[in-house]
Amino acid sequence: MKKIMFLAAAFLSTIGCLSAQNSGFHSFNVTTIDGNNFSLSALKGKKVLVVNVASKCGLTPQYKQLQELYDKYKDQNFVIIGFPANNFGAQEPGTNEEIQVFCSTNYGVTFPMMAKISVKGDDIAPLYKWLTEKALNGKQDAEVQWNFQKFLIDEKGDWVDFVAPGESPFSEKIVSWIEGK
Repeated sequence: MKKIMFLAAAFLSTIGCLSAQNSGFHSFNVTTIDGNNFSLSALKGKKVLVVNVASKCGLTPQYKQLQELYDKYKDQNFVIIGFPANNFGAQEPGTNEEIQVFCSTNYGVTFPMMAKISVKGDDIAPLYKWLTEKALNGKQDAEVQWNFQKFLIDEKGDWVDFVAPGESPFSEKIVSWIEGK
């Protein structure tokens, strides 16, 4: 009887892990920077670079590189999604409207920007919980280290890898991944 109970518990545990892993990137809904609901399932078939961004950070000039990367590859089933976050040194204090104006005025950002969220801590957004926890994404723990950490999501909505905040959006790792090398 104990053996049956153990096997049943192990089976249920495995199912729980599989269901957590199977709730991939495309299962999330987020809010755009202008307040509209957006289902990430609309991005099926595209490679997605998810980046937590901030307007008053030493890495803020990466907006320019992100826009250049987006312009170069957007017609090749690639998209960048920016998530403003104020988790590091209060470097994103603005409202969604202020952030949107800042990004378009200073960096000509046209890639999709989402509403400001939390990318760590007790109030972490569900998407970032999935991005940062192996138990949910099925691949790796990847705590957000600072502003401009980049997550690579494949066309099926599977977590592929992450790139440290200080690495350029044009790093070998990112460009090779986009180009399928």
